[in-house]
Amino acid sequence: MMKKLLTYFQLFRLPNVFTAMADIIAGFVFVRANVSPALSFACLLIASSLMYIAGMVLNDVFDVEQDRKERPQRPIPSGRISLAHATQLGWGLLVLGILAACMSGLFLVKNDPIEIPWRGAVIAVLLAGCIIAYDAKMKRTPAGPLFMGACRSFNLLLGMSAAGAYACEGPTWLLNYEAGQLLIAGGVGIYIAGVTWFARTEAVDSSRVQLAGGVAVMVAGLLLVVSYAWLDDLPVFHFRHRNPEQWKMIWQLSVVVIGFTIVRSALMAVYDPRPERVQSAVKTAIMSLIVIDAAIAMIIGPYIALAVLALLVPMLILGRWVYST
Repeated sequence: MMKKLLTYFQLFRLPNVFTAMADIIAGFVFVRANVSPALSFACLLIASSLMYIAGMVLNDVFDVEQDRKERPQRPIPSGRISLAHATQLGWGLLVLGILAACMSGLFLVKNDPIEIPWRGAVIAVLLAGCIIAYDAKMKRTPAGPLFMGACRSFNLLLGMSAAGAYACEGPTWLLNYEAGQLLIAGGVGIYIAGVTWFARTEAVDSSRVQLAGGVAVMVAGLLLVVSYAWLDDLPVFHFRHRNPEQWKMIWQLSVVVIGFTIVRSALMAVYDPRPERVQSAVKTAIMSLIVIDAAIAMIIGPYIALAVLALLVPMLILGRWVYST
């Protein structure tokens, strides 16, 4: 039983699902300052987790022929999980994830202008579209990193989907998201696009030019996140400390420190582009997603940030047995 369970964990790349959870927690508290209503929050957390796992399964389904040649130890090509079962599992989890996102709106207060019950369902459908497009076709094209980044942006927006205009005092934009929300989600998405570009040839010796380009995109995404503190008309519950301007500077410095750690590891791989060095840098960049989400949550308060950081514990423990890329 444990051996079979480990096989599914490998198929799901389970350690990475905690990065998806971190997105939802950070996004939800970013627009609501807490995790209430709890049932709506739980639905979004379940939706994101199921859709992330579905994306991992469908990735292996679409890549089965390539994996038979290059990664025969993976669960499907090794025969430990059949292709038919994995196909049904992947599509089933994706549909369940969309349904969970639809249910999140049922637990919001009706006729309350701060809440947008339909938005979770719309974002989940857009997220599912990006997942399918990336897994089925786009990952083999130059647009692959953009679609992967879009998946991450939509996942953060899924966490932010339960609140609208009153949670953000500026004008609303696409799907009633405020500019600051789009800036945070877009910055994280660009960061992931850079990570994906950086990791495209991690199994072999990589091009230094490609690696350097990936690092540049990662830095651009982090700079967009940092720039959030410079916006006017920030919500009153953001940076709500005795000295908001000083806290903004501390927050920006913390994101810069996080970025320095990521970039340092990546630049070591640029200098020495062997597969093991690149893979180590990619693992650091993926794990750092939880730290970045914790920094986003820290805009609300340190305790929520610590709760997000706690997701590193199960990720690291599972990572001892399950490879994350």
